[in-house]
Formats: sequence, structure tokens, C-alpha cells
Amino acid sequence: MTLEYARNQDAADPLKAFRSEFLFPKSGTADCVYLTGNSLGLQPRKAREYIIQELEDWERYGVEGHFHARKPWLPYHENLTEMTARLVGGLSTEVVVMNTLTVNLHLMMVSFYRPSKDRFKILIEAGAFPSDRYAVESQLRFHGLDPAKALVELRPRPGESTLRHEDVETAIDHEGHSLALVLLGNVNYLTGQAFDMKTISQIAHHVGAHVGFDLAHGVGNLNLKLHDDGPDFAVWCSYKYLNGGPGTIAGCFVHERHAKSTDLPRFAGWWGHDKASRFQMGPEFKPIEGAEGWQLSNPPIFQLAALRASLEIFDRATMPAIRKKGDLLTGYLEFLIDRLPKGFVEIVTPRDPRYRGNQLSLRFSANFDAKALLADFQKSGVVCDFREPNIMRAAPAPLYVSFEDVHRFAAVLEKFAARSDTPK
Repeated sequence: MTLEYARNQDAADPLKAFRSEFLFPKSGTADCVYLTGNSLGLQPRKAREYIIQELEDWERYGVEGHFHARKPWLPYHENLTEMTARLVGGLSTEVVVMNTLTVNLHLMMVSFYRPSKDRFKILIEAGAFPSDRYAVESQLRFHGLDPAKALVELRPRPGESTLRHEDVETAIDHEGHSLALVLLGNVNYLTGQAFDMKTISQIAHHVGAHVGFDLAHGVGNLNLKLHDDGPDFAVWCSYKYLNGGPGTIAGCFVHERHAKSTDLPRFAGWWGHDKASRFQMGPEFKPIEGAEGWQLSNPPIFQLAALRASLEIFDRATMPAIRKKGDLLTGYLEFLIDRLPKGFVEIVTPRDPRYRGNQLSLRFSANFDAKALLADFQKSGVVCDFREPNIMRAAPAPLYVSFEDVHRFAAVLEKFAARSDTPK
């Protein structure tokens, strides 16, 4: 498929106007090809405006900005609630924007990992993002448990790169009575493999375990249906596909069946206290019903402002439309990669669009020169992600990546593969 084909696809793209709502790093005077939205999304143009508005209101009102700012700070996070609920397929009472991903993960495990003598194991992916593993191991040790005995790790079969869905289901069923929590990334950060959250939730609940998901690489990427899929909780960051800015505020989902579980153990904070009596400063903690009851502190307004700028774009574009374009973009990238010389690179990510999002992970042959390839990308104005020893992750985020961008990325790979000096 030629460059002309890519440009024709861009001309017919119903989401093409959203590209202009983001700011791109430059290569000379041209926009870079930016394929690292799975690591840090681009800045929405309105983020600056929204943050400056809060700076101005801080200057104008001081502490009274909590009540009199143009977007009063006291309920500011509520401006994001409905948009977040639509984004993840949850009820408004099931979601809250708060803290950071790993903080939220720990808070959720305080409530939903309650080990007993017979039921104490946690099941994760062997290739989970390191912070998830660190958090899980620390929770096990906190409860006096040995991770070597209490941590169950899912590994691909020998010679395979991704997990088979039947193996995930078999492992949950096999651990059965000893399993307390199933915790998976719904999209694996390295391979790009997506999991069937509904089936996993059903099987985990059938054996008596709680289930949670890390949506760091799924939110803003997949068309999520958390309420219907039924996990007990989910957590995510907002700086990847959600374009909220570096290290920005994260999010959390708690299923409505736990909304009124005031006796559920939790680490409490003032901001999670019942809103009607919060300022009475009483000694007894009365949690807000729903996900908001897990809040600890009042949130950072500037971060909320930046994230609001992006969520408004998602809300207008809608996740079904984003996912539809994402499948086309990723399929086009897959087609172009398959045309490269045999043995140069293989696609690690599942071929079935049901089990991936906007990412292809590419494993290069053992003799390729990673530094030379990255230098070629830099010269060509292409920004992508490389993981040692030989994996490149390319993420064509549909809101701002074009078909021509994908073509430019593949063209650099094609030229590199054709060079006689590519081996080390």
C-alpha cells in the first residue's frame, strides 16, 4: 500500500480533525511521527489554557478559589467524573480521579486482598509491569507471607511470547480455593496482548477470588465495559493514551456491588468522607458511597485541569470511534511490517484485533543494530519506544496519529532492513 493510499485513508478519516487539537514535538519545522502515546501522550492544546485559568483564579481569589473560581476547586474533580465513566464503561458512582496508579493499586489491595489461612495467593502475569509486581510482593510481605509461596505467575508456553487465554482460565481454576486475588494488566505493557476481562472476572469470582485490573495500557486504548465485565476494581494512570501530562493524576474503578460496603477494610482519608458532613470535622469516618469513598486527599487542580482538556476530546470522539480507527491503523501497520524481509522482525502482539489495542510490539533479529536503527528514526523525525534487548513498541494512537505517520515509520524500517550494514 502506497503513500497515496495512506493519504487517501487520512482524507476519509472521520476523526482527522482531532489531530489539530494536539501539540507535536518537531523535527526541524515538521511534526514528528509520534508513536509513543503508550508511554506519554501528546499535550492537548487546551491544557495550557485550562491550567492558566486556574493560575489566574489562584492569583485572583486565593483560598476563596475553592468556592469562587470559574471552575470551583472544591468539586473540581467532579467535572471529570461523567467523562471518565463513559471512557471506561462504568457508572458515575463507580469511578473517581485520584492519586497515582500504584497508590490506587495499594489502596485497592488493602480492601480486596484479604488473605486467610487457606485463601492467600495472588495470581499475576510473570511479565507484568515491574511496579505491579513490586506492589503485590510488598502486600504479601506486609501480611507476613512469602512471595515464593503466595505469588502465582502466569507464563507463556515454551517458545511462545504471549499467554493463551485457556491457560489463564486453567490457572485460575487450578488454584481455586487458595486464590484470594487475580490481578492482571488488561493490556500487557511489553507484548500489547489484551485479555478477556469479562471471562477472567467470571472465573475468578466462581472460585471465590476477587479480581482487579491495571488499565495503564488499556484506558483510552480499548473500548472498556468495566461495569458489565464485573471486576471488583480497576486502576489506571492518565499520562499514556489519556494525554494528561507527565506523572499526572490517575483513576480508579470500584464496582457498584461494593458501593455501600462501609465495613470493607480501607485506608481512609478526609476527602473520602461523606461530603455533607466533611467540614464538621468529626472524629468518625463515614465514607462516601461508591468509588469516591476511597479518596484520601483533595486532588491537584492543575493536573485535573490538564486531564480535563484531554477527556473532553475523548468524550467528543467517543471510544467506539477511536477503537474503530485504531483497528484500521494497527492493521495497516501490521500489513506494512509483514512486507519487510523475512527474518528481520516479527510481531509479538496477537494478530487478532480482539486481543490487542493500538500497539504492535516488534522483536528484531539477534544481529540487528538497535543504536543504528534508533539513529535512523531520530533523523527521520520518528519517535518510538525501544525495550532491551530487542523489542520496539509502536503505538499509533488514533486521536493524533495518521495513516501517513504509520507509512513513514514503516518506510524507515524498510530502508534500514535493506542496508547491507544493518548487522552488528
